[in-house]
Amino acid sequence: MSDYVVFFDSGHDPALELLGGKCASLVSMTTAGMPVPPGFAVTTAAFDHFVDGSGLRAEIRDRLAEIDPDDVASVDRASEQIRDAIESREVPEDMHGVLRTAYDELMTRFAGEVPVAVRSSATAEDLPDASFAGQQDTYLWLTGYPEVSHHVRRCWASLYTSRAITYRLRNSIPEDDLSMAVAVQKMVNARVSGVAMTMDPSNGDRSKIVVDASWGVGEMVVSGQVTPDNLMLDKVMLSVVREHIGDKHAELVPDAASGSLLEREVEPERQAVRCLTDTELHAVASMAKRAERHYGCPQDIEWALDADLPDGDNLLLLQSRPETVHSAPGAGPTPAPPSTSGPTGFSLSGLTTSLIGR
Repeated sequence: MSDYVVFFDSGHDPALELLGGKCASLVSMTTAGMPVPPGFAVTTAAFDHFVDGSGLRAEIRDRLAEIDPDDVASVDRASEQIRDAIESREVPEDMHGVLRTAYDELMTRFAGEVPVAVRSSATAEDLPDASFAGQQDTYLWLTGYPEVSHHVRRCWASLYTSRAITYRLRNSIPEDDLSMAVAVQKMVNARVSGVAMTMDPSNGDRSKIVVDASWGVGEMVVSGQVTPDNLMLDKVMLSVVREHIGDKHAELVPDAASGSLLEREVEPERQAVRCLTDTELHAVASMAKRAERHYGCPQDIEWALDADLPDGDNLLLLQSRPETVHSAPGAGPTPAPPSTSGPTGFSLSGLTTSLIGR
């Protein structure tokens, strides 16, 4: 539509400098025919036009120059000042027109206006030697252009959270070429959600696929309130090598009326059974393999089964990132990560990004 907007299914080159890490991945996966929920990217060109046109570039540079990375108070102060400045400046009218047109076009793909997620996509995301997981913002269950446009600007501002600023300083990631794209994407009505890794994260065995799955949206897994089903499959045969049925006593489900998530108890008969059928499990594993082939390296994917779609067409790929522990050059045995991870030993925080808020 313009330099400011790229639809995921436009066939556009998934350029990191224009789309950021997350949006580049979504465009690349959609172009490859993988089942990504529809949406569009507000490009880094839009962010740069906004920052430069409002005079914010020099102001941000001056604020960052005053920071002592070892002084938490100075980082917090600069972060608050920069984010307030970004959220308070007016977006140029020409940009508003392009974004409104893109939003309206996305809505024409559905029977009526549907909720969307607005997700940050920084150019420094998912670097081979750095991970920005959770450092920028995602906003969910947004309806209507005014809400979407407001939260696009909040995502721009989240490029300067205290955590993100400190991380970049401590890892010598330059600010000069840093920019932010934003994904605007249909929300997924998750009946079952989870993650999958195309290797055994405990030892780097690439002949295995490990899947974690739980009822509903994944936040209760991330927070440790429920333990997901944990399954290990042979990557070639897709036969189950090891299986553990988790304690899935509760689930988070979308509530269309309130535009939020509701917690409810899981019936005893569903607690005791695997939340994926054999067919669904094979579909998840096959999609993980397809992502690995597409990117040419082991992948850590996020997926969901959408309750609004028919069986066979309801598996959606929310995100795919390179596995960076065992796949890094010279990587050796890695100790188990902290208890915020699932039974597989790999982080489940990505579920928050696509389903409940990263």
